[in-house]
Amino acid sequence: MNPSPAHPARILLGAQADARRLPVCDHYSGVEARMRKSLALQAEMAREFGTCVFDVTLDCEDGAPVGGEAQHAHLVASLLRGTGKDARVAVRVHPVDHPAFAQDMDTILGEAADRLCHVMVPKVESVDDVLEAEKALLRNAGERLPLHVLIESPGALHRVFEIAAHPRVQSLSFGLMDFVSAHGGAIPASAMSSQGQFEHPLVVRAKLEIASACHANGKVPSHCVVTEFSDAAAMQAAARRAAREFGYTRMWSIHPSQIRPILAAMAPDDAEIADAARILCAAERADWAPINDASQLHDRASYRYFWQLLERGHATGRPLPEGVLRWFG
Repeated sequence: MNPSPAHPARILLGAQADARRLPVCDHYSGVEARMRKSLALQAEMAREFGTCVFDVTLDCEDGAPVGGEAQHAHLVASLLRGTGKDARVAVRVHPVDHPAFAQDMDTILGEAADRLCHVMVPKVESVDDVLEAEKALLRNAGERLPLHVLIESPGALHRVFEIAAHPRVQSLSFGLMDFVSAHGGAIPASAMSSQGQFEHPLVVRAKLEIASACHANGKVPSHCVVTEFSDAAAMQAAARRAAREFGYTRMWSIHPSQIRPILAAMAPDDAEIADAARILCAAERADWAPINDASQLHDRASYRYFWQLLERGHATGRPLPEGVLRWFG
């Protein structure tokens, strides 16, 4: 969507209108059969919801067998070339200091840069790593592509605001398990569970710092994995806490069964959508001047909130009132 100057997104968000518009779920797969199934599922659910409700990230870092990195990169490129124009597919390459990094970037972008929506770079420690990844993008016709980065160590967390400020970075993700492991046993394994990760102070601090850095720079904070993939209730509870308490607007999925719980947890409820639609339609009639709604004042500050709520409703496939559908054509 490319909003006109009179569109609420442009009026209320200005230059930031497109910065945070990403599906709320990022689904990872690295084995060939699962990658193919993920791409098929994305197309199937896009038809069901009327919009693309999750990204598919094809994984080289964990998906490529040791010694088979080159073959895996060619496989990922081949899968990308087979995707449709409406697909949203990314790739997670190896870290910039890994011998296979340049090979991943040259092969995948060299063969299918036009099919990618972004490149995920793991184990980013500083802006220097972002600059190295950006050079590889530019070398391979990736000028239009944003970078998503993984924050996975105490050192990276220390520099997270600087990393988030780089204009090529669109989203930051938290790498929970690597972050815990980087503390040399000082954080217990329970902090990697669906509940414990919201309780240990060092992990909680990391999540809040990453979310804060993203929001300070107009970027998208993406929440870490939940490894108990067979427990849908635990998945949805974790996603809801990530969204409602920690400020995350996107979350990783590592199994197809996690996608719908993430969508449900990240979506606004029907009453929230109805309120937002009513207030924004009244604001439009008032040419975006302040209004009185049920004896409560609303102006552009609250209009921005309600617009972003409607955007999240659309991104999660929630039905929107007829009066606002024209904004999402």
